[in-house]
Amino acid sequence: MSLEIKWLEDFLALASTLNFSKAADERHVTQSAFSRRIRQLEAWLGATLVDRATYPSRLTEAGAIFVPVAQATLKQLHQSRRDLQEEEGSDARTIRLTALHTLSFTFFPGWMTRINAKVGPLFSRLRPDSGSMEENLNSLVDGECDFLLTYAHTQVPHLLDPQAFEHRVLGQERILAVSAADETGAPLHPLEDGAKPFPHLSYEKSSFFGQLLGDLIDPELPPGRKVHEGSMSVGLKAMAEAGWGVAWVPESLMTAELAKGSLVRAAAPLWDISVEIRLYRARDNRRPIVGRVWQSLETAAT
Repeated sequence: MSLEIKWLEDFLALASTLNFSKAADERHVTQSAFSRRIRQLEAWLGATLVDRATYPSRLTEAGAIFVPVAQATLKQLHQSRRDLQEEEGSDARTIRLTALHTLSFTFFPGWMTRINAKVGPLFSRLRPDSGSMEENLNSLVDGECDFLLTYAHTQVPHLLDPQAFEHRVLGQERILAVSAADETGAPLHPLEDGAKPFPHLSYEKSSFFGQLLGDLIDPELPPGRKVHEGSMSVGLKAMAEAGWGVAWVPESLMTAELAKGSLVRAAAPLWDISVEIRLYRARDNRRPIVGRVWQSLETAAT
């Protein structure tokens, strides 16, 4: 004889009312059927749960001990059912990502379209870029997202344990030094050896580009003067286009501006920086949709 969930629900109804007739009404069965199911539960457990010799009925010592067990068992079963229903519903196709601000609208839409075509339909939930590398990494470490979409460079190591996290390289990006153009189409603020001090725009130190440029570019720059600091490339791009100074901006973010000449290169290509576009995930993330997305990347890479 196998245990049935309805027996546990019957028993808890009886434990609450201590009255077979009321409990049977509550469970929408006849009193005889209800009594039979309580006896079946007792037979399965091998213990008497209810003292029927008294009126109103009362629980035996075994019955009192079994109440929290039955409650916890039902709670766990119902929670498991909800989890599985969600995994088979909308949550089954939901992926949660943290993405750097620039990548969220230059790279992510097209990449998501390609992934959706392979393993969709998907629902994506994008966590906003905090502007801080540490906080973005922590969103992955703390399980707030399934994937971290970020730039990467050897000069700015991502301090993630390779035993716990893995990554795939999805593409490359060039970071260019740009300036507004003068009336001749030349850079308004050229970056040249021996040139007079030029205004420049910088990133907050806690951001990826703040750390990259601080370590890689700043020591090599000719004398300059910082006129603005921000955490987002789109903001620095706008300031550069308005003529405030030189900014290092991802090329994909300013294709239109470069094409129409509102932004121009402020330095020779030797000042360009190449970065990778990477996707990170935790190795112990067991969500099926995460595994399918990751597998589609591995398949595409072979």
